[in-house]
Amino acid sequence: QILSKGELQVSDKERHTQLEQMFRDIATIVADKCVNPETKRPYTVILIERAMKDIHYSVKPHKSTKQQALEVIRQLKETMQIERAHMRLRFILPIKEGKKLKERLKPLIKVIESEDFHEQLEIVCLIDPGCFREIDELIRSETKGKGTLEVLSLKDVEEGDEKLE
Repeated sequence: QILSKGELQVSDKERHTQLEQMFRDIATIVADKCVNPETKRPYTVILIERAMKDIHYSVKPHKSTKQQALEVIRQLKETMQIERAHMRLRFILPIKEGKKLKERLKPLIKVIESEDFHEQLEIVCLIDPGCFREIDELIRSETKGKGTLEVLSLKDVEEGDEKLE
């Protein structure tokens, strides 16, 4: 009876360590997925941890760290400049579906970097990662497998040193 329905007792220290580890994991995920919108540079994990403490974020032990990280991003947007890093994609679409599909994709695209019309329509663009699944389904259903969607980079960030003038 105890083995099948009983609960394992966890000491205070163990619970505290577990919550601290989850807190760190959430901060790492947020730092991985987000950038400063002005500079397009990533935030450090320590900065994110400090910001999470400032908004008094409490870890929920029964929710996944990824879900909580997305929640933290929404809450941090209210107090600091933070934004999900954009994904860079390339679409290759057949010409006849390409024109009408482009109009339907426009509201989901943040920035079009290049556009090429030859035998087919090729677009390289930046999108919000939240729209990826919607764009993927739209391209699959409209082109019936003829169009391709290629992920060029999962996050568009500035690397290297900043130059001061």
